[in-house]
Amino acid sequence: MRTPQHACKRSLLVLALWTAASAHALDLLETWERARTHDAQMAVVQATRGSAQAFQAQAGAVWRPRLLASATAGLASARTDTSGAQFSAPGFGQSNGVSFGTSIHQGTSTRWSLSAKQALYNPERDAQKAQLEKTAEMAELRADSAQQTLMLETVQRYFDVVLAERKLSVLQQQHSAVTRALTQAQDRFAIGDIPITDTHEAAARASGLQAQVLAAESDLLMARVVLSESTGLTPAALNVMQPQVQASQDAVQDLMSVLAQAQDNNVGLRTQQAAVSMAQHEVRKHSLQASAALDAVATVGHERLSGSGDFGNAANTQSQQMIGLSLTIPLYTGGWREGKLKESLSAQDKASAELELMRVQVGQQTRRAWLTLHSGQAQISAHMEAVKAHRARLDATRLGRQVGDRTTQELLNAENDAAHAELALLAAQTLRLYQSLTLEALTGSLSVQSLARVNAQLAP
Repeated sequence: MRTPQHACKRSLLVLALWTAASAHALDLLETWERARTHDAQMAVVQATRGSAQAFQAQAGAVWRPRLLASATAGLASARTDTSGAQFSAPGFGQSNGVSFGTSIHQGTSTRWSLSAKQALYNPERDAQKAQLEKTAEMAELRADSAQQTLMLETVQRYFDVVLAERKLSVLQQQHSAVTRALTQAQDRFAIGDIPITDTHEAAARASGLQAQVLAAESDLLMARVVLSESTGLTPAALNVMQPQVQASQDAVQDLMSVLAQAQDNNVGLRTQQAAVSMAQHEVRKHSLQASAALDAVATVGHERLSGSGDFGNAANTQSQQMIGLSLTIPLYTGGWREGKLKESLSAQDKASAELELMRVQVGQQTRRAWLTLHSGQAQISAHMEAVKAHRARLDATRLGRQVGDRTTQELLNAENDAAHAELALLAAQTLRLYQSLTLEALTGSLSVQSLARVNAQLAP
């Protein structure tokens, strides 16, 4: 059976293996730069930005002229019969009731044409251009949102490693302390100074802590693997930094200003506003006012069919040129336009309702993040005082246990409370730092400078 001492040695060995490979402290900015170049999500961000450029190019091309060239060649047959025609020519006089006949069997047919069209008035095309511009804007906003999400996830993964390391360290220290208490209890029981229950309590607590240490090792391993996969660094190179002991003194804006910034700049809200605008333009596309279109058109073409027919060799040649205006007015579409208009009106109502719902949700999220951040300073100060109090209590309990005024159970409880107080302080510190970044993301101001501000509050 594995002894508590062996478990403690194993934990220390695992922690040493994690940190021995690199003495370099990995800060938050370096972690983000690694994730930005390695994490697969950034490929999605770049592809989304690329699609935005493509949509913008399409929007710029909507009102440009269209030029179309076509050419065909092949075998063709033709027959023409005309009767009752009038014929006149110099020197031949005039004849009525004349008949003409031409035919070509499997002759050579060639045809080419060149046409140009420039839209002059087309409300539907106006709406299409506006929609493409909004689509490009939405693609950029989605890319910004995905990048902000990755930035927050990177910070969370970084702090997960910080908390997992501290938890393992505290549990190892607590396990060592309980192991010493168990040894003392066994020695004192051997001389009849304390009852057997004290040794049982210490042994049970040591076994429980041994299990917690093993679980903490697994948690740390998983946290390091997740951050390693995101950054491309080896788990052993993830020598993270921890928040400084001193509570942060960052100023917090008043709630109303923060809420106003979120309503104006939140990336999700701006994306949904663009979606509402797209829905409005879709309604314009299918309205009655957008049904007519006026284009300037020009066409030049040539067609020739030559070969042999019933009356000998023959050739038919036709050339045409045209320049003018083309007016298109749909008179009846079988209900299609009316149906599309109803569909687009429903889509507009849905987009507007989703926008209002998102406004409420963003307001709630912003208020929650602000309250957490606003109260975080006081919470950290309270946790710092709690750590001091629990440490003083632990020192007093150890002394009392030595002189017989305190039981082993009381000492173990003091050890446990002191350990939990330290972990609670670290959790409060990381939560406040993370919430400050979350609040900036909600107000659309999260950037590398935001990470630099948080990074300045970390220390090896």
